[in-house]
Amino acid sequence: MTSSARVTGLLFWTLCIVGFFAILSSTMSKSPVLNPFAHALGTPDSLMGFVASASTIPGILASLPAASLSDRLGRRKVLFASGIVFASAPFLYLLVNSWWQLALVRFYHGFATAMFVPVGNAFVAELFPSNRAERISIFSSATVVGRTIAPFLGGYILFVTNNGFHELYLAVGIAGIAAFVTGLLLMKEKSQANEGSLSPRRAGLGLLEGWASVAGNRKTLVVSLVEASQYYAFGATEFFLVGYLREVAHFDSLSQGIILGSQLAIIPLLKPLMGRLSDKTGRTIPIVTGSLVGALALGMIPFTVRFPLLLLISVLYGIGFSMVTASTPALVSELTDKALMGTGMGFLGTIMDLGQTLGPIITGIVLAVGLGYLGSFASLTVILLVTCGIFIISGASRIPAKNA
Repeated sequence: MTSSARVTGLLFWTLCIVGFFAILSSTMSKSPVLNPFAHALGTPDSLMGFVASASTIPGILASLPAASLSDRLGRRKVLFASGIVFASAPFLYLLVNSWWQLALVRFYHGFATAMFVPVGNAFVAELFPSNRAERISIFSSATVVGRTIAPFLGGYILFVTNNGFHELYLAVGIAGIAAFVTGLLLMKEKSQANEGSLSPRRAGLGLLEGWASVAGNRKTLVVSLVEASQYYAFGATEFFLVGYLREVAHFDSLSQGIILGSQLAIIPLLKPLMGRLSDKTGRTIPIVTGSLVGALALGMIPFTVRFPLLLLISVLYGIGFSMVTASTPALVSELTDKALMGTGMGFLGTIMDLGQTLGPIITGIVLAVGLGYLGSFASLTVILLVTCGIFIISGASRIPAKNA
């Protein structure tokens, strides 16, 4: 192994460790503590949703600008800035005395993930041009592991401390500091695969011009739409499948947890494998197959109340979701001009956040107007099938020669 390859490997695994601690910290700050903490502060019921969503707004507002700045200033500097937020935000919760202060802290905390995820994806894509999907998927899986552990660890801390909110947020702070300290290694190591001096094109292209260039790329827009549809369906399923299992299938909490947990567990396990498949076969097969598998799984949910079948459907949906989302970031990085790779990832993240935000809202409306769970899950199936069809017709997986 050459010296350059060793440095590249160290950078990558360091970034994965940072991602694990960072997302562990940010997720543990809301699950399961945010709801009881907000209630303890006397938050009006009408404003609970506002407090809960305060941290998601920066994802829509800041992902694209932060990722674009990383094209000009370098990935490490923006990742360092996100690390400062990850390390500082948890301790602000200790000073909160009212619901509006909690909302402000949540808003500030949201900038950490908004900066970290798209810039981290761009960093990995540049480090590994020949196996981007696999490496981006491993990085994503590291963050998903942190996200999966967080509710269990947070719940345990609240249990042993008798709802000790301050103790919980101290633990969140420790994880945030661990992410920041580990991230300092990224500032020290240099790699020939990333970040020399700014190229003339990077230096001369304004932020707005870069945004217009990426947004005007029809193929990038189509792939982002596919990604948004996946997270639209994922966000809606995550919320409304619980209701179906409880109200229609009449499962207890343990059975609900097993079905939902199986889906969450399989995603970080499969994504690296699906990423490797994507690198070998191309992006079209995993994206199309995964969209069809996911659509089939969601369409089957309202037609059974049997535990084994619903468990199988949940796993099947996780497989489809993993196939698609292991390929879309890599494809966007290949469709985007190399000097605007961060901007491309930021654009993808912004559209994805919009999809995940709209999914539960629109699906809830479908449910409320009387179409029930059959109409709700049918609408998600249609969304996945339509965007899959648009992807096929557009030929979005054909990479321009200059970006290949």
